[in-house]
Amino acid sequence: MNKRDFPKIHFYDQDFVDIYDKTWAWIQDYWILPKTGENSTDGYFIYPQNDTYILDQLESIFSSFFLVYSNRNYPAYQNIDYLYARQEVDGAIRWKYNAVTDAPVSTATNPEGVGIPLFAWAEYNLYHKSGNKKRVKEIMPILRKYMEWIDTTFKQENGLYAVPAESCGMYDAPRAGTHYPVDFNSLLAVNAMYMAALGDILNDKDINFQYKRQYFSLKTRINSMMWNDDTAFYHDLDEKAEQLPQKTIAGFLPLLAEIPNEDKATQMIAHLSDPATFGTDHPFPTLSADSPDFSEAGNGFHGSVYPPFNFMVIKGLEKYQRWDTARECSIRHLYYMIDAMFPNNPDIKGDLWEAYLPCKEGVATIEGDENFPRKRYLPYAALSTIALMIENVIGLSISLPRKTVDWIIPNLEIMGIENLALKRNLITILSNKSQRGWEIQMESEKLYYFTINILGQKKKTLPIPSGKCSMLIDKL
Repeated sequence: MNKRDFPKIHFYDQDFVDIYDKTWAWIQDYWILPKTGENSTDGYFIYPQNDTYILDQLESIFSSFFLVYSNRNYPAYQNIDYLYARQEVDGAIRWKYNAVTDAPVSTATNPEGVGIPLFAWAEYNLYHKSGNKKRVKEIMPILRKYMEWIDTTFKQENGLYAVPAESCGMYDAPRAGTHYPVDFNSLLAVNAMYMAALGDILNDKDINFQYKRQYFSLKTRINSMMWNDDTAFYHDLDEKAEQLPQKTIAGFLPLLAEIPNEDKATQMIAHLSDPATFGTDHPFPTLSADSPDFSEAGNGFHGSVYPPFNFMVIKGLEKYQRWDTARECSIRHLYYMIDAMFPNNPDIKGDLWEAYLPCKEGVATIEGDENFPRKRYLPYAALSTIALMIENVIGLSISLPRKTVDWIIPNLEIMGIENLALKRNLITILSNKSQRGWEIQMESEKLYYFTINILGQKKKTLPIPSGKCSMLIDKL
């Protein structure tokens, strides 16, 4: 396969296609051999900062979610494997490493260097995009040891986990007094949920049961201690396990862990369209608009829109089948990224950025910090321009082990994907309007099962043979 052969997307707005294509073109500059500084896919996917190469757990986990779509031009697991190789005897994997010296990076506020606990979610996603069961078996002992370290080091008598609030990446959020962060506890529940699922893949009932039990224990505690009926939201807790007043985007992460029941989820999701809280023009601010600390300039985590947090909220919406809301918010988010990429002002050079303004188009700022936001910060931005583009704008959900492709769309539009590699099987799915009505054209080298779900209208699963074929929607 030609090294330039990434999957092509088709969409009625060419700007969406352009920002997607540009992202793939830029990613090659971030594959670096840290000890020499040379570009090579034998190295790691790293954003260079001040001539230092820091390999970051949060960036490494999230970058795997878009690198899986590179048609194997780029390895999606290389950074994660670097982190696994640094695991210590007690199971610890630190949140950042100097990739030149391999030394862990710690701070005064996070001395243990604990990071975002989402390895199992990343591995579950890698499994469904690669079908590599052998990898799941090989990494399971590492993941179990890591979970043991978190349990031993951070679990408290009340069953919740006390870690620094910055451990999940929200370094300057106004969360003073936070002892039990809602994001870390929710994401640990996500990890336990996917650990159980990986146990299922290995047909290991003991692993499945162990992590299901941990998941339900956390779910019960988060619901009973962090949910607030008055605010219809999940809150951080202080040292006495009392709720703190701030509403941050971290309070939506229980959606990703399937923690709220349908009633609570409905109340929470209403915040995303309420301009008084999280329904700002550019979805979603990292701090509620009714907070006295909210800043329309973004000011870091005082209101800026950050792609990885949008990604997690949108994936949380999917868990509750809010496909149309997830797609609508993805499209709005991408329009604001496009505005900053292709600005109307000739004096402003457009690009992709680490963070965006919540209430109008443009790039977030922090007064006195000229290094914020980071320009062309692809470990964050590509989550939106590639992963959300394929999964939520185009609407494709792919599982190689199941041989399934689900296409979930609210209505038919001229769009699709061309030459997406499912292992050694290249597939193309395009919708067009012809004289006979809406037609879906497909091409594949091997048989797979295709489900089209036009929300509220039609849902059909069909076996798609090798070669070219097409279907008329009106005939389904």
